[in-house]
Amino acid sequence: MSTLTVNGDAPAPPVYTKRDFVSDQTIRWCPGCGDYAILDAVQKVFAGLGIPRENFVMISGIGCSSRLPYYVNTFGFHTIHGRAPAIATGIKVTRPDLSVWVATGDGDALSIGGNHLLHALRRNVDIKILLFNNRIYGLTKGQYSPTSEAGKKTKTSPYGSVDQPVDPIAYALASGATFVARSIDVYGEHLRNVLTRAASHRGTAFIEILQNCPIFNDGAFASVQDRKERPDNTLELEHGQPLLFGRDRNRGIQLRNFLPENVAVEEGAEPAQELLRHDETNPSLSYLLSQLRQPEFPVPIGVFRAVEQESYDAGVHRQIEEARAAARKPGNLDSLLRQGDIWEATAPKA
Repeated sequence: MSTLTVNGDAPAPPVYTKRDFVSDQTIRWCPGCGDYAILDAVQKVFAGLGIPRENFVMISGIGCSSRLPYYVNTFGFHTIHGRAPAIATGIKVTRPDLSVWVATGDGDALSIGGNHLLHALRRNVDIKILLFNNRIYGLTKGQYSPTSEAGKKTKTSPYGSVDQPVDPIAYALASGATFVARSIDVYGEHLRNVLTRAASHRGTAFIEILQNCPIFNDGAFASVQDRKERPDNTLELEHGQPLLFGRDRNRGIQLRNFLPENVAVEEGAEPAQELLRHDETNPSLSYLLSQLRQPEFPVPIGVFRAVEQESYDAGVHRQIEEARAAARKPGNLDSLLRQGDIWEATAPKA
């Protein structure tokens, strides 16, 4: 960290580097785990936000992803299974000046934590939720998770899972999240750009990060992680731009009878008017994009939805100020506790 001086007067905000956000803890993830790439992106983004290091808080639940607070040199809290959004909500409401981030996994957030996640999203608490999705329970050694595909054979589903998977993006959109995005662990620049946008969003920002587990679910997202295959298997969402993809940008998405179609685009031709254009404020389009499935369609990555809405914490503090302004005299906690019916407990007579 370095400090600059402006015109010889008060020091400017400190300038951080990634190194400032690297803790002294030994990283305990398996070699090759996608969590390393996510950690790198988080540390670099934090360094570039211009926020004092002591104003960051990283909250997590239980799982491989939830070790993140140990490895980021900020304040943090490793909480209990699925409850990170609730803890983060309490911190943000009581300390609105802090930048509060949640690290969670598909098992932590979408199983026991599903209820807490839903309410954080619908309330629009000003927190940033990073959901590491590797479609498996890694910490507990390879059971199928809420996002595992149907038919997945694991230690707890030796004949194949009969569950239908949860779609994290569709879940977040249906819960009313005001910022919903998806990125990939090894797609460094893209992931950093998404995290930077999430940091500037006032309200709940939900980011699903497709992440490889080389031990228990290796290759779950191979088609989008491989550099050679990625252009043909991902659709990068850009607000206001046509939905084009492919190595030569020769494929597009259009709508016919309210259903998406994967269509060819002639080389050198201007995108046809019937091609869909991305609109981050259109909830119907955001949900339609969340339903695109391989192999017929590419995997959309980027920001699905970004809209402005009063955050929960801002609403709470607005109510407090309105109540104070309307009060005839300043509030007094002792008077409040003693008003109405009260009684005094005394020691029994001998």
